[in-house]
Amino acid sequence: MTFILLPLIALGRFILSGFRHAGAITVFGLKALTGLVRPPFYFRTFFRTSIEIGFLSLPVVALTAIFAGAVIALQSYTGFKQYHAQSAVANIVVLAVTRELGPVLAGLMVAGRVGAALSAQIGTMRVTNQIDALTTLSTNPIKYLVTPRLLAATLAMPVLVLIADILGAFGGFSVSVLKLGIEPRTYISATIEAVKFSDTMTGLVKAAIFGFLIALLGCYHGYNSRGGAEGVGAAATSTVVATSVLILLFDYILTDLFFNV
Repeated sequence: MTFILLPLIALGRFILSGFRHAGAITVFGLKALTGLVRPPFYFRTFFRTSIEIGFLSLPVVALTAIFAGAVIALQSYTGFKQYHAQSAVANIVVLAVTRELGPVLAGLMVAGRVGAALSAQIGTMRVTNQIDALTTLSTNPIKYLVTPRLLAATLAMPVLVLIADILGAFGGFSVSVLKLGIEPRTYISATIEAVKFSDTMTGLVKAAIFGFLIALLGCYHGYNSRGGAEGVGAAATSTVVATSVLILLFDYILTDLFFNV
């Protein structure tokens, strides 16, 4: 009987641990958000993080978007060619990029690059007692370290995704015209007709939420890291894994919410 109950006990502990972590992250995020309405606000940290997330992440996001659009064009052309519907390639590329692949791929790239960096930065401050020093100097560490980073990530991600949308459409256009032989004017006309404001806004809303999640989880794991350098590495790894999973989970939830059929 004991051997039968052991898996159930382990499952129960896992579920309770998940709820405990979710509650702790929620409380942590609420504390950080209160810093937006109570002065002072640390603009230097905000601008520095905005540049790190937005400008310095642009190359990897741009390359990902271009190749994603190119691959979608190739794959959709192969399927549509059987039904003589090659003109629909432009529609598929722009819809896939603006609705899904733009925000999701950009979110995953930024999670791997910025989320781990945020966790490592704050985790290093934790294990070297710099966060305790801030408290000693009567500075709220969450307000100083977390609040500006949350706002910066939430505002920078939509800009990144908007650029990714444009470059993804360009990647599909380049492959379609140069390799697949589609007429440029036909492709551009089909793209313009397929682009909808609602689809673009949906992707930007997703991007803002993904940016918030990346910064929140990165700061949370770094802030609560323990155990020296090993703990900092574990916090960075946990940030990337948890953020990637949550991006895909929230992508499904938001897609179901916006495009419920």
